[in-house]
Amino acid sequence: MKHHMTFSALVLTGAMLMTACGNKEQKNESNENPTSEKMEVKAVEGRKNFSDKAVITPLPAIMIATWDADKNPDVMMAAWGGQCGPKHITFELSAHKTTENIRLKKAFTISFATKDDIMQSDYFGIVSGNDVPDKVAKAGFTITPSPNVDAPIINEYKMALECKVVTFDEDGNGGARVVGEIVNMSADESILDEEGNIDLGKLQPVIFDSSKNTYRVVGEKVGDAWGSGKAIQEREVK
Repeated sequence: MKHHMTFSALVLTGAMLMTACGNKEQKNESNENPTSEKMEVKAVEGRKNFSDKAVITPLPAIMIATWDADKNPDVMMAAWGGQCGPKHITFELSAHKTTENIRLKKAFTISFATKDDIMQSDYFGIVSGNDVPDKVAKAGFTITPSPNVDAPIINEYKMALECKVVTFDEDGNGGARVVGEIVNMSADESILDEEGNIDLGKLQPVIFDSSKNTYRVVGEKVGDAWGSGKAIQEREVK
């Protein structure tokens, strides 16, 4: 890998999504999160109503990398998760190889699927490490051991978050809700801007479009955070 830089800012697409995440190899019924009481849902006038079939956006295509007990690397795509604090990321897993590995190692790394690696990234969501132990190698990807946590960094992903487990709440069915603390973020120089910050335009991460089961590239800049709304604020002052 090229020289890497560490940043205090955390670049994560998606925020405060405490819902479930799992791959496509099996239906994750625990993701449905049913309420104890069924409520009568009334239609909203003038719109097509979908009842409780929800589309949450954006859903980052999170790539979770872990070791198993024999130091075999595994990668899983998890579409439903996100940042839940300045230095924390959360996701919920059903019974997967990744769940077992995190339970064992108390650590993982996070990368994000991009336009350039969507074939391999989707493969990691289709195939289980339980069935294909060498799936990282089969995808043509290589690893570097993280120097900070007990987990692999996938070299072909140009950005990586090294995370230690803060909470691992078992669901009683082999799954768990995980919160990890990001102890370091590194990025390949090819995705940095002139000031040394990560440029999402160069990284080209994808989001999962749950309405059509497709991936979409994060798009063009449309405004400035804590800036675009000032036009209304200034108008109110006048």
